[in-house]
Amino acid sequence: MTRLKVLAAMSGGVDSAVAAALLAEQGHDVTGVTLKLWCYGRSPLSPRACCTLEAIDDARVVARRMGFPHFVIEAEEVFRARVLQPFLDAYASGRTPYPCALCNQSLKFGDLVSRMELVGADVLATGHYARVQQLAGGSHGLLRAADRSKDQSYALALVPYSVLPRVVFPLGALAKSEVRAHGERLGLSVWDKPESQDLCFVPDGDYAGFMVKNLGETRGLEPGPILSIDGRRLGTHRGVIHYTVGQRRGLGLAAPEPLYVIEIDAERNAVVVGPRSALEAPGLVTETANWLMPEPPPEGMRVEAKIRYQHAPAGARILPLDGGRVEVRFETPQPAVTPGQLAVFYDGDRVLGGATIARALATGRSAPHAAGLVPGPAASVRVSGAPQTLDAAPSPATS
Repeated sequence: MTRLKVLAAMSGGVDSAVAAALLAEQGHDVTGVTLKLWCYGRSPLSPRACCTLEAIDDARVVARRMGFPHFVIEAEEVFRARVLQPFLDAYASGRTPYPCALCNQSLKFGDLVSRMELVGADVLATGHYARVQQLAGGSHGLLRAADRSKDQSYALALVPYSVLPRVVFPLGALAKSEVRAHGERLGLSVWDKPESQDLCFVPDGDYAGFMVKNLGETRGLEPGPILSIDGRRLGTHRGVIHYTVGQRRGLGLAAPEPLYVIEIDAERNAVVVGPRSALEAPGLVTETANWLMPEPPPEGMRVEAKIRYQHAPAGARILPLDGGRVEVRFETPQPAVTPGQLAVFYDGDRVLGGATIARALATGRSAPHAAGLVPGPAASVRVSGAPQTLDAAPSPATS
C-alpha cells in the first residue's frame, strides 16, 4: 500500500469522522480540517445541525482518538460571498437555489483543494457518499455511491473536473449502517450522532425567516398579486421569498381543485398558480454546464437527467447551446422543473456533468440555437418548478 498524505474535511458528523478514521486506520498520514463557516455558532441549536461549535469539538475529539492533528480554518467571509449571497440573490429573483452544490464547488473542493498545497497533501478526503474511479484511457470519473439511498453525486456535479484525481471518498462503497458500525468499532464518540438535515445554515427549514432575521434581506418582502395562469387575480401573496414553484400549502386560496405555484415573477412581484398538470414540462434550459469529463458529450446524447436531489432520473437527450448552456428534452414530460435547482446528467452510474436550471421549456418550444432534437410528447405546460413536496428542498448535509 502506498502511504498517502491526506487532508480530511471534517464537519463533526459521523460520515466525515469515519472517512478520516478509516484512512488513519489504514496507515495513511491524515490531517483533519474543519471549515468554520458563517453558520458555526450562529445557527439555532439542534441535534441535527452540523454547523455548531459543538460539531467542531466533535471533529477534534475524533482526530485525537485516531491520533492525527486537526485544524480549524476560518472561512466565514468566503462562505458568505460564494454561498450565502448567491442564495439570497436567487430567492429574491424568484428561484429556488441549491446552495449545497455551491458550497462543494467553491469551498470543499475549491478552497480546501488549494490548501492541500500548504500541507503537502496528496489527496482530499470527504465523507460524501460517492465514488471516483480511474477510467479506461486514464481519465477519472465521478460515480454514484454503491448505496443508492445515500448517494450524494447530485450535490457534487459542479465540482471542478480537475480535482477528481486528487479526491477520495472512503464511504462510496459502504452502506450507512456499515459506516456507523465502523464508527462504533473504532470508538468514535459520534458513531450514533443524528444525521444533519436540510440546509446546514437553516436547520429549522424556515428559509424566508432566516433571510430576513439573520441576513437582513429586504428584497422580495412586498405583498403582490396571486394570479391564475390566465391572468385573473385570485389573492395577495406575502412577498415572493415566501414561495417556491410547485408549492401547494400556504397559498390561502379557495378553489375547486388544488392549486400550485407555477411561476414566481419577481419583476412583476407576482405569483402565478395553476393545476398540477401545469407543472409538467417537456424539457429545460440550463446555465453554463460543468462537465466532469475531458470533453463535453456529443450532441443529442441520451442521458438520465436528475432535476432534484430526490428525483428519479428521467431519460432525456441533451443539446449544446451558446455560452456552454444545454437544452434538455425529456422522453416523458417531468413535473416541477425548478429554476435554481441542478440538472445533473448520468450515463449509467457515471456523472457526466451538471448545470443550474435556468427555465423550463413550454410545450413545442426549443431554446435558441438548438438543433437536431425531436420534441418529446406534448404536455400542458406554462412554467414549471419544484415544490417542497416534490423534493425541491436541499439534500441532507454531509455529516
